[in-house]
Amino acid sequence: MTATKISTDKYIGAVGRRKTSTARVRLTPSVKFSISINNREFENYFPTPELRNVVKSAFDILSLDQKFTVSALIKGGGVSSQADALRHGIARALIIHDLGLRGKLKSAGYLKRDPRAKERRKFGLKKARKAPQWSKR
Repeated sequence: MTATKISTDKYIGAVGRRKTSTARVRLTPSVKFSISINNREFENYFPTPELRNVVKSAFDILSLDQKFTVSALIKGGGVSSQADALRHGIARALIIHDLGLRGKLKSAGYLKRDPRAKERRKFGLKKARKAPQWSKR
């Protein structure tokens, strides 16, 4: 594959996932950097600076001049897994934009879908693996 430049009127779409969260990301080349999630402002959707840093870390590690508008639709999961899903989607979209960025994003671990999820509770057990206390008699 070769890296191609895309005109400013088109967007790059990608999907990021984590646990039960799914983020559909649209990356549009723009003059100003902005992020909107479910038609809400980035700062309002992720109130803590830690979650904002998780989302922006894909741009920070590449040290891009950040001339993108990111719009995302996120469904499912909690706030933390939604932030990870959004970062995964942004990383995938950046690779479609420029294939040369793949090495840095892959070494940072942003391209791998984190498979860890809560294990289901089994019949006869109190939790996923916790069994009732065993007694001999």
